[in-house]
Amino acid sequence: MASLPPAPSTCPAELSAGHATATVWRQQPGNDTLIAQQDELANEVPIALEYNGIAHATLLATPNDLEDFAFGFSYTEGLIRGASDIYDIELQETPRGIIVAITIASACLDSLKRRRRAMAGRTGCGLCGIENLEEVVRPLNPVTPRTQCLETSAILLAGRQLRQAQPIHSATGATHAAAWSDANGALQVVREDVGRHNALDKLIGHLIQESFQAQDGFAVISSRASFEMVQKSAAAGINALVAVSAPTLYAARMAQELNLFLAGFMRGDSFTVYAHPEYLSKEITS
Repeated sequence: MASLPPAPSTCPAELSAGHATATVWRQQPGNDTLIAQQDELANEVPIALEYNGIAHATLLATPNDLEDFAFGFSYTEGLIRGASDIYDIELQETPRGIIVAITIASACLDSLKRRRRAMAGRTGCGLCGIENLEEVVRPLNPVTPRTQCLETSAILLAGRQLRQAQPIHSATGATHAAAWSDANGALQVVREDVGRHNALDKLIGHLIQESFQAQDGFAVISSRASFEMVQKSAAAGINALVAVSAPTLYAARMAQELNLFLAGFMRGDSFTVYAHPEYLSKEITS
């Protein structure tokens, strides 16, 4: 049985909800008065992942769309070869958090043992428990290059839609989002979480269950594009990633090596391309 860290003295009744109501005290402008008010806070719950009864990882996440998270985390971590390798997922609520009991194909157990690591107490940390440098960057094959160009108008439209498609963030201001857009910029699915890695894993988990085609769209994230976000995208076969914030140098170099279009700093009617500008249907000038 997976172990969970000690929970707060009062666990929210809405253990599986994205956010919950809490009392807060707001300081009033111009004076020292504190006014008690009700506000919405993002839910962050310890999530323990078990595979065939073996405890694998414990992390903090927003406890919605956990089935998608189980598929996405398992796939981007290289624990399964595809959605069909997961036979069953059972969510077990406890006073301390949620255990996600995953049954996978026996052929995947060797991968599980190689990747097994402790992740207790972190919010979707990309490197928690990694023991050496060789494990940081897993060998990945370059993704299939895009066969159709991305339209600037589609990227900008998806960015504008993303800002309006985050109900948990709208209520709390405390979550990240990852979305899949079609080639025209229309968002098809959005997933939210307090951790940006978790949000992307939830999105990828949904996509692999739907047998998505990477050429048909692109991923949009509300966070910065760290190398883990590029790595997870490439592991899922996604060949275009657009971030609201900036990428890191490591992420940009990895995206270039993996044939992945990477854009960031999406602000208003502009963005910056950091890898594979040739995938964009726009003239490139020096």
